[in-house]
Amino acid sequence: MTTAEPTQAVPVVRPVPPAPPAGRTVTVRVRILGAVLVATAAALALSGGVAALLSGVRTDERIDDELRRATEQVRVLAAEGVDPRTGGPFTSAREVVRLAMSRTVPSRHEGMVGLVDGRVTDVAADSVLLRPEDDAALVARLAATDPAAGARLVTVPGTLTDWRVAVVPVVAAGPQDAAVLVLAWDRTAERRELGTVFTTYAWVAAAATLLVGVVGWLVAGRLLRPIRLLGRTAQQITDTDQTARLPVRGNDDVAELTRAFNAMLDRIEDAVGAQRALLDDVGHELRTPLTVVRGHLELMDTSDAADAEETRALALDEIDRMGRLVEDLMTLATVGSGEFVRFAPHDAGALTDTVSGNVRPLGARRWGVQERAEGEVLVDAQRLTQAWLQLAANAVKFSDDGSTVLLGSRVRDGWLELWVTDEGVGIAPGDLDRVFDRFARADEDEARPGAGLGLAIVSAIAHAHGGDVGVRSVRGEGSTFTVRVPVDGPAPQSPTDDAPGGTP
Repeated sequence: MTTAEPTQAVPVVRPVPPAPPAGRTVTVRVRILGAVLVATAAALALSGGVAALLSGVRTDERIDDELRRATEQVRVLAAEGVDPRTGGPFTSAREVVRLAMSRTVPSRHEGMVGLVDGRVTDVAADSVLLRPEDDAALVARLAATDPAAGARLVTVPGTLTDWRVAVVPVVAAGPQDAAVLVLAWDRTAERRELGTVFTTYAWVAAAATLLVGVVGWLVAGRLLRPIRLLGRTAQQITDTDQTARLPVRGNDDVAELTRAFNAMLDRIEDAVGAQRALLDDVGHELRTPLTVVRGHLELMDTSDAADAEETRALALDEIDRMGRLVEDLMTLATVGSGEFVRFAPHDAGALTDTVSGNVRPLGARRWGVQERAEGEVLVDAQRLTQAWLQLAANAVKFSDDGSTVLLGSRVRDGWLELWVTDEGVGIAPGDLDRVFDRFARADEDEARPGAGLGLAIVSAIAHAHGGDVGVRSVRGEGSTFTVRVPVDGPAPQSPTDDAPGGTP
């Protein structure tokens, strides 16, 4: 014979998510700032590069314009000028070159020389800073100039700098009397000045990038503050406390996110509250019948058939009551879900006929229809039937056999009104405000069966339709319960006390 060993409980181990590597966390604020700085630096660098390129092109165009203008002046002087020594036309090409050089005021980066037969014969005055004649490579290149080739602009890489040169041949008395005027610009010096400007631009761009970084850091911190608050608030939410909320400031996307987060917390709090209420209700209401059943079973005399039968009947009755209680609690637990009510067009008169035909088995009463609605309404017919029958069952519960119970329905001012009027015991004024609460029982209810959930279910169905439920009662004369729902489905807001309609 084998003896079974006791089973040892195995502890359930929940996997713990791995923590992020220490020292590697990059905040959203840093990422945003990094992206802004990279974009700013790239934009400034691109704009500076394009500006530098265009400025270099414009500088070359300006130099060429100056050289062309000087070349044209020399040509006019040679063709139409007068030799100041003789008062007549020029007879020497070298004199034309000398006179042109004397009349020309070169800029800081411009120089000039005169050549005859490939040799430098004339140079600018000592006040001219740029001396092309000192550049051996330039002089060698100009020595090979053919005066008959005509005026032209050329770029000459020299020993001292990079030259932009206008070569202007001058012919006076004949082909044998020729000279060359050379106007030379220092392109390197011109571009160096341009480079100085863009060096300043680079420093300004760096300062601007730094300023953008500081402003971006502050703005990102301000914009992301709700996100940090959201994280801290989420950490404060526990299974016992869901009251923490975020302050809503402004009307931007972050404020909208904050509102959505607060609304989510409201839903979570409502869901947790409903769950706790359900557990409390179940524990409260099931404890009594379970205690009754247990007590009778413990005291039951199994040898006494009558006692066993009586205990059996009592246990079955308590089990039926617990079954009804659980069913009612399950109905209330689905309130607020998308499946609780399903709207569809329905004929109000047909709904009245259905309910009036189903109430007679509820009790020996004089049933009647006080008023019948006409027209189509957008409702959940099954849920409204459930609520109406519950009101009828409640009327039977608190009225005597043979008394009158009247049902009625009508459409008024956009509302469908359904009511039940009885001739029962009525409700004390102090209990009117709480008859629709869960497990609420008036003093006269104590002797009657029920858990006090019927009217709570009616209220839940009415509110799910965007309506409400009300009661008018006089002690000793009876009560009228009225359910009101919009004929066109639920409105954005629940109807207030000032809404159209009222208790008939």
